[in-house]
Amino acid sequence: MAEAQPGDLVLLLSSDGKRFMLRLTPGEALHTHRGVIPHDALLGTPLGRTVHTHLGQPFLALEPSLHDLLIRLRRAGQIMYPKDIGYTLLKLNAGRGKRIVEAGTGSGAMAIALAHSVCPTGRIYSYEAREDMLNLARKNIEGHGLLPYVELTQRDIHEGFDQTDVDACFLDVREPWEYLEQVRAAVKPGGFFGTLVPTTNQIVDTLVGLQRIGFGAIEVEELLLRPYKPVPGRLRPVDRMVAHTAYLIFARTPTVGEAVLPAEGPAAAEAERDEGADSDSSEGSGLPE
Repeated sequence: MAEAQPGDLVLLLSSDGKRFMLRLTPGEALHTHRGVIPHDALLGTPLGRTVHTHLGQPFLALEPSLHDLLIRLRRAGQIMYPKDIGYTLLKLNAGRGKRIVEAGTGSGAMAIALAHSVCPTGRIYSYEAREDMLNLARKNIEGHGLLPYVELTQRDIHEGFDQTDVDACFLDVREPWEYLEQVRAAVKPGGFFGTLVPTTNQIVDTLVGLQRIGFGAIEVEELLLRPYKPVPGRLRPVDRMVAHTAYLIFARTPTVGEAVLPAEGPAAAEAERDEGADSDSSEGSGLPE
């Protein structure tokens, strides 16, 4: 088991549920509500064990997940929630070796998640109009060791993207429908597109733009996450939850020729059920053997 080294990030959990994130530095110490933990007590030892403060209070020392890191990301505005990021990575088919464009870098949360998915052989091209946001994103991405996989560009994307034939594009901008031609020019035919918007009127404008240009397999979705209190004797939902974060819109870029890409998601599922009522179910699932 690997031992913790200077510069490593460590997540500490107290018995009352408090969480602390620290970057290990020789000679430093973490001061908590339950006492002090010297960084030296963690250095040179494996994580996944209990450490104690000078008051004898226990803390569980763990390797942080990407979810932990994104939640605690330094931000200048609202970042995407991990629940939305995780689903978006799947819908964009983000994986090792992929080339993906994003716009609206913000604090860098999505760029970090994308880079984490495509490294070490893939590349993320991230565009941001504001210099201050781009500088913050660069620090955040570099702090996670992922800057070698991200190319940051300060530009209004009305001017378009430098890349062509990329695998996917994600927009986190106020008016995504204004940039769909730029997306089509950058993403390969039949490639993956995603965006998020906070209001329903923005959904409508985006749908109109997608259909006008010829995008297919269009989906609109909202993800709700309801946490529960993990106490066996009184298991129930937490008192508060984030009721709405954003609406997610996904599509496939226009293909070569006149082919029309069908809808996906719940609407497609309903259509398949209707067709299935009149079809021979013995044909199998359609999946490769």
